[in-house]
Amino acid sequence: MAAPPASSDNRLVQTLRLTVDAAHLETPAARSALAQAAEILRCGGLVALPTETVYGLGANALDPAAVASIFAAKQRPAWDPVIVHITGETVDNPMLRTLAAEIPDAARKLIAAFWPGPLTLLLPRSAAVPDAVTAGRPLVGIRMPAHPVAFALIREAGVPIAAPSANLFGHISPTTAAHVLDDLDGRIDAILDAGPTKHGVESTVLDPCQSPMVIYRPGAITAAQIRAVAGPVEVFQLAGPLTPAPREALPSPGVGLRHYAPRAHLVLVEDSFNRLPGALAKAAAQHSSQRIGLMLPDELAAQAPSSVEIFPWGRWAAPEELASRLYAGLRALDAAGCDVILCPLPPADGLGAAIRDRLRKAAHVPDE
Repeated sequence: MAAPPASSDNRLVQTLRLTVDAAHLETPAARSALAQAAEILRCGGLVALPTETVYGLGANALDPAAVASIFAAKQRPAWDPVIVHITGETVDNPMLRTLAAEIPDAARKLIAAFWPGPLTLLLPRSAAVPDAVTAGRPLVGIRMPAHPVAFALIREAGVPIAAPSANLFGHISPTTAAHVLDDLDGRIDAILDAGPTKHGVESTVLDPCQSPMVIYRPGAITAAQIRAVAGPVEVFQLAGPLTPAPREALPSPGVGLRHYAPRAHLVLVEDSFNRLPGALAKAAAQHSSQRIGLMLPDELAAQAPSSVEIFPWGRWAAPEELASRLYAGLRALDAAGCDVILCPLPPADGLGAAIRDRLRKAAHVPDE
């Protein structure tokens, strides 16, 4: 029997942890876990689910009360819209037709090229989409996740799933079930635990209705890849400063001033790779009276400053490794009791743009 949906204050819920092996979804245990999670969603409850990017906090996107529960559980402000996840065929998709009033030609090309995958498209919303999903805006963010567990859960539930990252608002996004429980245990009905996520940073968010198209949040699908498929694209730039509590709804998920933030003070260090050891040592000296954590690229392991807590971040030359381990590293250094976290900024090429975006928002640094 499914657990009852989370209460409106999301404080007295026993969170179920349902383990699923993504490589063996045909087993009775996996089928049972998926069926239980899907029933919770159909009943208006909240289920954290793995995607190929991060863990999301899912609810029936067509149920206004269920969507409101996401905002309550995350303590997320109403001005920040959420993304809806769908499943099915990429062409002639019933869920997509339910949510989107129109699908431009550019969007059709991108869907054919990148779905399922980490690309969210902002499309004109249909009347079926609750205002809370879009923060009252005319466009709804939609994507089709590539993770087999997410795909299977949405198919089993039979409804599109609204799912922002499964963490408290503004905190570090979760890439494991343990990360989700650190923030939301007792505040949500269930979590589907399928191990660590792959990409480690959220999806690219793109408006294909404009010309040129606009990237509101960089991710694993890069501007160069989008340009090659559908034409000119540019990265969103604010016309003025963004405040912590905007007066009106944000144009897209992921453009808020402060997201992905550790409890520790995050210090970003930028220099050429050959000069990074000296720059990191200088930054460490400036915070010598505090407990310091360091997101350390593998290539610099022999040159790390002394007396700091190290998180082995991955190879500097492999941005996919840096992205996949980014949030896990920030959480690990927080858990180690660091007061300050030093983190080098990778180059802005390709996936590096997404990593820089997350780090700058986590450090509360204005957009470049």
